Amino acid sequence: MALTKTYTIDKIEVVGTHKAVQVKQLLVISENEQEISRNAHRYVLHPDMDITNQPQEIQNICNAAWTQEVRDAWTTFKIELAAQEAKLGG
Repeated sequence: MALTKTYTIDKIEVVGTHKAVQVKQLLVISENEQEISRNAHRYVLHPDMDITNQPQEIQNICNAAWTQEVRDAWTTFKIELAAQEAKLGG
């Protein structure tokens, strides 16, 4: 009775103006090579995030999508958002 866990990247999408990268990862648990469980986990990466621990495929997509123009637009967006929140908060 051997249980195995296999993680795979099921889907990678680049979405929105700021080129967020959405990743869907699957965890498949098998017993004696027969799948007994499947679970999906999703997460989002933004242009200011450290991606060095991501699989190479995801790093390549992020690096292609996140041009300097996109990174600058994301930084500007975050600054403007923080200013709006500060204005509303006080």
